[in-house]
Amino acid sequence: MSVAGIIFSNIHDENISELTRIRSIASVPFGCRYRLIDFALSNMVNSNISNINVITNTNYNSLIDHLGSGKDWDLSRRSGGLKIFSPNRLAQKTNIGYETRLGALRTLSAVIESMTDDYVVISDCDVICNIDFGKIVSEHEKSGADMTLIVKKITVDRETAQRNSFVRSDEDGRITDILVHPTDFSGTGDMILNMIVMSRRYLYDIVCDAQVHNYTSISVDIIARYMKVKNYRIYRCDGHFACISSLEHYFAENMALLSDKKLYSELFEAENRPIYTKVRNSAPTYYAKGSCVKNSLCADGCVIEGEVENCILFRGVKIGKGAKVKNSILFQDVYVGNGAQLNCVIADKNVGIRDGRVLSGCETLPYYIEKGKMI
Repeated sequence: MSVAGIIFSNIHDENISELTRIRSIASVPFGCRYRLIDFALSNMVNSNISNINVITNTNYNSLIDHLGSGKDWDLSRRSGGLKIFSPNRLAQKTNIGYETRLGALRTLSAVIESMTDDYVVISDCDVICNIDFGKIVSEHEKSGADMTLIVKKITVDRETAQRNSFVRSDEDGRITDILVHPTDFSGTGDMILNMIVMSRRYLYDIVCDAQVHNYTSISVDIIARYMKVKNYRIYRCDGHFACISSLEHYFAENMALLSDKKLYSELFEAENRPIYTKVRNSAPTYYAKGSCVKNSLCADGCVIEGEVENCILFRGVKIGKGAKVKNSILFQDVYVGNGAQLNCVIADKNVGIRDGRVLSGCETLPYYIEKGKMI
């Protein structure tokens, strides 16, 4: 039984538009040294999926730089390995939209047809989790399902429900109803985690059907339309799952790594399931005499001369003398001047903060600074 992977790098860009103006959601930094795509990629690699296709749309330069040949995920191979596709070029010839997953898959029908794998795992890049796809594929094969949706039972309010989709199922796990961004739903339900398992042949059938009937949505045009005649099932997963839905949520998920040691261990220290990322050979972080760092994650290459508390610092961050940085996320190569004070700040790459500046947001509305800005 062979399995291929398909990852969508631009779906949900609008959720954190502040960070995706110049990059895809797949390449948004997370947790000190990772990118969001690292979770989907690593979950597949750890599940012995070595033929992985990444579908891009826009702003993919940063993503290509991060992925490279795929060697950091052991995907630089003569057969299979990592492949990156841009539907943008194909769509110009076919006039097919690709704003949705199904729209993107329609432009790659020839690629899907040429695959030789038995099954396909489809995933977005907004889900932070560490799971074993191997168990899910085995359960899918055993159940004889046409499609298996990975879900998590959670309790939500109406506002949260509108940003997600939910399914209802019978006692055997067969889907009986689907709620796509419901406006009047609240309470406990099975939220779709934007990860799907199906056979390669059935995926190709779906794509061909979509081309003939101009379908664009897997949820609305496929699942809702055929769930009474097809065997669509759910697979409930335990453990931590987070679908990044806003800048506030992104900030909270990063900060949770500092306050919840169990969560950090579950994501990054699971036995035989490490989260891989691009490796850079940088010097260790330098902690100057008189500096103070508390409850923070600091990547390599940083220079810290001031005080840092409850922060996530990416590579090459420099904290000046007398500076006080709290509850903040500083991306790569951010410079904080002497005597500056930061609280609840998200600073994008190459931001410069001059001496003595005082900047503050709050947990529900972090202060965001665009890439390359000098304040």
